[in-house]
Parts: sequence; C-alpha cells; structure tokens
Amino acid sequence: MTNGNGALHPSEGSSSTDRTAGSSAVARVSSAQAQSPFITAVAGSSSSRPSSASGTHDDLTVGHHALASSIRAESPAPIPRPRTFRTGYIYDARMMLHCVDGYEPTEDSLDWKDDHPEDPVRIKRIFNRLRDAGLVARMKKLDFRQVSYEQVMLVHSEDHWAKVEGTQEMSDEIILQTKHFYEQLSLYVCRETAHCARLSCGGVIQACIAVCTGEVRNAFAIVRPPGHHAEPDEHMGFCFYNNVAVAAREVQRLGLAKKVLILDWDVHHGNGTQRAFWEDPDVLYISIHVHQGGKFYPTSDFGGLDMVGSGAGIGTSVNIPWPDQGPGDADYLYAFQRIVMPIAYEFAPDLVIISAGFDAAEGDHLGGCNVTPAAYGHMTHMLCAVAGGKVVVALEGGYNLRAISDSAVAVTQVLLGETPAVLPPLQASGVATEVMWEVAKVQSKYWKSIDVKACEPPEIVQMGDRVEATVAEMIDLLKAHRAHHMYTKHGLYQIPLASDELQNIFEGQVICSPTVYEAGEKSVLVVFVHDFGNLRVETDGVSTTNVHLTNSYLLDTSDLIVDWVTKSSYGLIDVNVLTNLPDKSPEGGKNIIPRAPSDQGKLMRYLWDNYIELSECEHIVLIGHGSGCQAVVDLVNNRDVEHKVKAVVQVAGLHSLVKIDPNDDDKGAWFRSSSRIYIPQAHRILADDRARRRLGGQVVPSEGNTKVVDVLNAVLPQIKEFVGDQLAAAGVGMPNGHGHVGGDLNSDPLDSIPHRNGDVAGASGHGTSIPPRVTA
Repeated sequence: MTNGNGALHPSEGSSSTDRTAGSSAVARVSSAQAQSPFITAVAGSSSSRPSSASGTHDDLTVGHHALASSIRAESPAPIPRPRTFRTGYIYDARMMLHCVDGYEPTEDSLDWKDDHPEDPVRIKRIFNRLRDAGLVARMKKLDFRQVSYEQVMLVHSEDHWAKVEGTQEMSDEIILQTKHFYEQLSLYVCRETAHCARLSCGGVIQACIAVCTGEVRNAFAIVRPPGHHAEPDEHMGFCFYNNVAVAAREVQRLGLAKKVLILDWDVHHGNGTQRAFWEDPDVLYISIHVHQGGKFYPTSDFGGLDMVGSGAGIGTSVNIPWPDQGPGDADYLYAFQRIVMPIAYEFAPDLVIISAGFDAAEGDHLGGCNVTPAAYGHMTHMLCAVAGGKVVVALEGGYNLRAISDSAVAVTQVLLGETPAVLPPLQASGVATEVMWEVAKVQSKYWKSIDVKACEPPEIVQMGDRVEATVAEMIDLLKAHRAHHMYTKHGLYQIPLASDELQNIFEGQVICSPTVYEAGEKSVLVVFVHDFGNLRVETDGVSTTNVHLTNSYLLDTSDLIVDWVTKSSYGLIDVNVLTNLPDKSPEGGKNIIPRAPSDQGKLMRYLWDNYIELSECEHIVLIGHGSGCQAVVDLVNNRDVEHKVKAVVQVAGLHSLVKIDPNDDDKGAWFRSSSRIYIPQAHRILADDRARRRLGGQVVPSEGNTKVVDVLNAVLPQIKEFVGDQLAAAGVGMPNGHGHVGGDLNSDPLDSIPHRNGDVAGASGHGTSIPPRVTA
C-alpha cells in the first residue's frame, strides 16, 4: 500500500487480520519451546554442534531423536490457550494519506519541515519506535471501522459532517482556491482528508469499546488527524472530527460507561471537547495547557480557569492554564497531585480517556514546554489507578518527531505494566504554585477533595535566616486604602455584617455615615452601590508579571457621589461590590438579565432587612453605578421598597441590566415613575425597544460618552436634579435635624474625574490606619 510517495509499507497498513495465522503459529511454537526445556535443548544442540564423521556421534543423535519421539508420544497433547493481552493498539498507515499538496516524508527529520507541523509521518514514527522497542509484539492490534454518520451525530451537526465529507469531492483547482480559507482555520485538506478523519475517529471509538468490554485493559490509539479542537459545528486547529468526544458519547450510548474522565495534556486547550460536554455532569473534562491570557491557540478565554461548565455540568470543566510557555515535569506533576487526581478520584469515572498531545514535550518548538518522557509516564501511571485501570490514550498533537516517539514509548511501557522511569528531585515553580492556588479557589466550590489551604503558595519570604515579610493580597490592600480614605475624608465607618457568609465576601466593603443611626422620619438616606473601580496596572514588560508601581493606579469615581451626598447632609450607605468595570458588551448579547449575582443580591437584602427597613427614615434614594445597578434592581424586585424609596438611579456601563419583575404591574408602574437609567451611547439596549420597555422605559443615553466613568461625570447634574424633584414631590423641602435636605442640587463638588489618586494604600504613610467598626 502506498500514497505514491513511498510513505507506506504493507506490513504497517490496514486493520485486517491477514497476518493473524502466521503470528499465532509463531506464538504457539514459542510457547511449546518455553514449556519443554528438553525439546529446546535438543533443537539447539542439533543446530549448534559441529558436524562429525564419527559413528558414535550419529548414533547419539539418533538416540536423542528416538528419546524425544518417545516422550512426545507418551505425553498428552498440550491444551491450546488463547494469548491474552493487557494493552491494545490502534494503527492504520492509511491515516497518513491526509497530507498537504506535494508532501514528501523525510525519515530523519526531528521537527516539522516547511510545509506543516501536523506531519503525516508522526504516527509512523511513533509506531516504528514502539515496534523497535519490542512493545508492539506485547500488544494486541485492534481491528476497527471508520466512524459512521450516526456516531458523528452524537457530537457534531449535520452541517459539520457535510463540510468534512465534502472535501473528498473537491478538485485540485478547488483545493488550491480554498487553501487560504482553510489556513484561517489552521487546516489543510485533500481528497483523502475525510477518509482519514473517519479512520481516526473510528479508531478511538474501537479502543474505548475494547477497553470497556474487557477485550484489553487499556489501549493506545495512534491516530491522526487529531480531534480535540473540533467544535460541534466547526473544524479547526488540525482537527476535523472530535475523536475523544465522539468515542465518549458512543460508549455512553452503548451503556458501556456512564461517567467518563477526559484528561487533556496537549499544550493547547481542547476547546472542542470542552464545548461538547459544557453542560454534561457525566463527562469530566480536565485540561492542562498554555493559555497566555487567551493569546495562545486557540486564542480565546474559553480555557481560562473560571470556565467551569454551566447548568447541570457546572464544575465538570477544569482548566489549569499556564500563563506562559516553559512549564516542565515538576509543574505538571504538581498539577496532577493538587488538582487532577483529587478531582478524578472524587468523580470516580468508569473510563479514562487521555487526549495525549505530546507538544508540551521537551524539544517541541511549537509548544515551548519541557515535559520529559518520564513525566508522561508518571502521569499515565497515576491515571491508571482510576476507573479500574480502564484507560485509553488517544494521540492529539505533538510535532517534534523524536519527542513524540520517546514520549509514546514511556506511556506505552506504563500501559503494559512497567514502572515509570525514576525522576530526579523536583520542585514546582512559583508560577505553578500560584496557578494551582487560583484553580483550587475556583474548583473548591464544586469538589470537596480540593484543599485550597494545601495549595496556597508560601506565605513568607525568607531572607537568609530571618523571616522578612508576609504576603498580602492586592485586594486587601485596596480595601484598607478605601476604608482609610473614606474615614479620613468623609467620616464614614464600616458596617458590621452579622452573617458569616457575607462577612467573608464583603468585609470592609460596606461603610456608612454616622447619621444613618440617628436618621429621623424626614431624613434622606442614599444607598450607593458601585463597582470597585478600575485598577490600571502596567508591568515591567510582556515577559514578566512584576508591576511597575509608579505607572499603576486605581481609578475610583465613587467620590463624585459621596462628596455630593455628604455635603448635602444626607445619610449614606456605601456598598462596594468589588467588580471591575467591563470594557466590552456582555457575552451572548444579553442586554437584560433576570437577577444580580447571588452574593450581591443576598447582601442588598441583608442591608434592607437589618438597617434600611428598621430605620425611621422614610426617604430612601437608591443609586447604582456600573455593575452595582444589578444589585439595586435585584433589591427592588425582592423587597417591598415602594413605601420608602423615592428615587432609583442607575448609571450603567456596558453591563447587562436587571429587568424589573414583569409579574408585578404595580411595582412596574411605580418603577417607571421613580427611576432613571443613564447609559453610554454605545450600549446595545438603545437599539432594543422591547428591552427598554422591560426596564421601565426611562433610559437616557449619555451623548458622546462610551465609558461608565465618563457617563457619571456627564450626568451628575441630571442625577441631582432628578433626585431633588423626586424628594420635593414627596414633600421633602425643609431642613432635617442634620442640616438642609436638598443642599445645592446644581453644584458639582468635583470639576472632573481624578485620573490618579495619590492616596494609594501605604503611599501616604497611613495605609495601616483602619478606622474602628461601628457597632449596631
């Protein structure tokens, strides 16, 4: 069998059983010789003795043969025993037929040549290396079929099937014309592409079926093209059908496995596999990959550590994203020990599928990492302890031909029951410990086995023999700064939260003026809910995470409102929801959402029930800024606020907005007459009349402004005027016990938004001065 380039050999090709008889005969002879040392010795002696003309020598030979014949005649016939195999393999050289135009294989190349990194010879080099190491002879070749349309439909769409299968009908001219199109998808095609994709996917399916049915204990599918980038509706990234995803669905459909763990150690995130099981609680997808903040292929945020699945599948997507290339053995094994294996044991799968890309291997220029074959062996060994050892290794990427071959040998040796190679003493890098800690904080919400404390980086920095410093999180420094700033400038104090849950989340983020506790019936109380502000950070360079302190600052516009409220002698409850301001519209195009984040909603209801509702004050003004708008409207929907609240103001950014309860007509009518929503001119809701009606209709664009900080500065005079009118309509016009009610409604305490705040935590020497909490 050949592709015209001399790349294939008959001894390597096809999935037929044309050599079974010969192999079995050799096996039986070998077995018989092993069972009878006497026969082996006779056979060996007859061939190794020097010839002799001596009659004695000939007589001795005849005597030996006669004795051997007598023993064979008297011994019972051996009972034939079928050979059992621990490990199976999938390989078909026809998968090499998917290649670029003019492809010429080069046996002695170590890395890809000029044409394409996904070199057809990848699978041949792996197979030959396993064969030369004597491993293939210890494995069972698994016969398999091409994947069927019905099987592909378990994951992919009909349109996707049509796109892939259509390539086999393309003429040379069309292939040339569409070359640029496919390059944009990181693909190349030829008329054999669809055939090879069906073989590759079908091979992984059969490997999984053979393992699940007990035909073999584990298996290695040496297949191409790879599959983990193929999305349900799109082929991309060298991938056409998602081999492991289709295989997992097929064994589930056949009832051979209910719960499947897919561990993807390819250096690139398997976006297609994660997408296929995004809402599936029975398939756990764990990926260790280079992310670079979404800049590394496949260049999206989908591989971020906060991508955890949704719906019933929330928590079953686990991403371990390296911030840059370079991690090696210690980092990968640390990830396995801290995250992968605890979750794998807790999930308790029926089958483990390894998306085994070897492009994180040492020497792979595309991956840029430093994982050795020994480390791949250790990771495989750990995974073989799960699911009763039912493990399928399916080849994905890997482009250094020597590295993928050596790594495949190490993995196969472990599958065959050998102990993985000894590793030198290892210590995970500081980057790895930081990443595992961040992953643990996210995944501990869904997995009881994840110990966040055990994943924490070292809390002290040793300078010689002395303990010099403790580690403080940036967020705690900023909280301390704001508490100090609001106390020294405005006399605001922290409000204690009796709820342990809320105290853990919002400690130091709810402050108030002293007048809150003395507010009378005619007083005015402003509840201001706002974002954290924007932290602008400049690093010392693209290759480092070290912060350039003099060029980094916190942009906090909340002083605009706080200044006006305190100068007007209103009471104030200031709630910082600690969310960064977005700079783009929400994903999925949702202009409005039914509710705020749950923790923010709980906080607002707690404050209403324990402070605002119990206060004698009858004139409440709710102001939301940025994502704080969601929390404000969530409170309106969940409490009867109409009797106290006189005005609701939202200064929104490009966030999704919370709609008013559509089932409460009275509340909707009140809201329309009592609220104003100020938004950037670029907000998509301005083009959605239906959404505007659901928000109450009082939506005011800020012309010429696109950022929420600019919107607040521009519309503050309008806010003051609207609040003044609402309070006047409620009969508030006389000074209360703490000063005049309205203040100067048209005065602007700040001429512009401060672009830098000199009172950065610690900068003024007061960073450690925290005001005492006010007790209820």
